[in-house]
Amino acid sequence: MGFGAFIGVALHLAFGMPLWSGLVHSVSIATMCWFCIDTSRIGAARWLHRRDPADASESRSRWPGWPWMLPIIVIGTVTGFSAGNEIAGWITGHRSPGYLRGSLSQALSMLTLSLVPGLVITYWFYSREVIAGQQAAMLTAQRQAAEHQLKLLESQLEPHMLFNTLANLRVLIGIDAPRAQAMLDQLIAFLRATLSGSRAALHPLSAEFARLADYLALMQVRMGGRLQHCFDLPADLAATPVPSLLLQPLVENCIKHGLEPEVAGGRIDVSAARDGAQLVLTVRDTGAGLSDTRGDGTRFGLVQVRERLATLYGAAASLELRAADGAEGGTVAIVRLPIATQAKDSTA
Repeated sequence: MGFGAFIGVALHLAFGMPLWSGLVHSVSIATMCWFCIDTSRIGAARWLHRRDPADASESRSRWPGWPWMLPIIVIGTVTGFSAGNEIAGWITGHRSPGYLRGSLSQALSMLTLSLVPGLVITYWFYSREVIAGQQAAMLTAQRQAAEHQLKLLESQLEPHMLFNTLANLRVLIGIDAPRAQAMLDQLIAFLRATLSGSRAALHPLSAEFARLADYLALMQVRMGGRLQHCFDLPADLAATPVPSLLLQPLVENCIKHGLEPEVAGGRIDVSAARDGAQLVLTVRDTGAGLSDTRGDGTRFGLVQVRERLATLYGAAASLELRAADGAEGGTVAIVRLPIATQAKDSTA
C-alpha cells in the first residue's frame, strides 16, 4: 500500500491527475508490479532448482539470486506498470501517460518512480528471507547439537550399567558359580533385548518398564529374595514416549545404595501417573535411605538423568530426590516431564 500511495501521489504531482484517480492507478500498478515480479521470481527459482537438484536448500527454492532478480525487477516493473495503468484507465476512464506515450523524459521519470520503490521493497523482502534462513540454520544447528549431546549421554549410560553388572558378576563367580552362570545368561538375554531394539531417543513407557523388568530380573539372580519390585503402569499411559533407559540409573541407585546395604534387602516400586499436562514417574526403594556418603555412582546416575531431561525438555522437566515418607523409609526419586504424543514401540 505504501508503494501504491507513493505512485498515486507522484502521478498527481507530476501529471496533474486527480488524487482519487491517481490512487486507483497506484493500487492497480502496485498490484500488477508485485504480481509480475513475484511470479517471475518464483518461476525462475523453481526452474533453477530443477536444473540443480543438488542445491535443495529452502531459500534457494524461493530466491533465484540477484543476477536474476535485477532483470526480473526491471521487466516486471515495466510490464506491471503498463498493465496496471491500462486496468486503472478502464476503471476510472482517465488515461494516464504510459511508457510508450509522451516524451522520453516522462517515460524515464515514470520508470525511475517505479523502479526505486520496487528495488527498495525487493531488498527488504530479500533481507527478511536471509534473516529467516539464518534463524532456521541456527535452530537446526542447536537441534543437532542437542541430539549429539543426547547420544553422548546415552553412550555413557549403558557402559556404566554394564561395568557395574560385570563387577557384581566377578564377585559372584568366586562364591556361587551356578548363580554366576545364571546371571551371565540373564545378562546376555538383557543385552540382546536391548541391542535388538531401535536406537531412537524416545520409546513408549511400556518399553521402558519392560527393560526395567529385564534389568531387575538380572539383578535378582544375584540378590535372590532380597530384591522385590512392584510396577504400576496405567494402561492409558503405556504408549507415552519417554527417553530410552531414563529410569534405569535411578533403579540402579536404589539397588546399590538402598537395598544392598540392608541385610534383608527391600522393595523397589516404580509407578507412572498423569498430573495435568505432565507425566510423573516415581522410583522408590525401602532401603537405607539418603546418605551424605553416597559416591560417584549416585552422582553419575542423577547427573545423567538431569542432563538428558534438560536436553530434551529444558525447564519443562525435572528430577527430585528426597527421603520417602512412611514407616518403610527409603528414598524416592520423582521425574516430571511433559506428556507428548504416542511413540512407536522400539522393542518391536
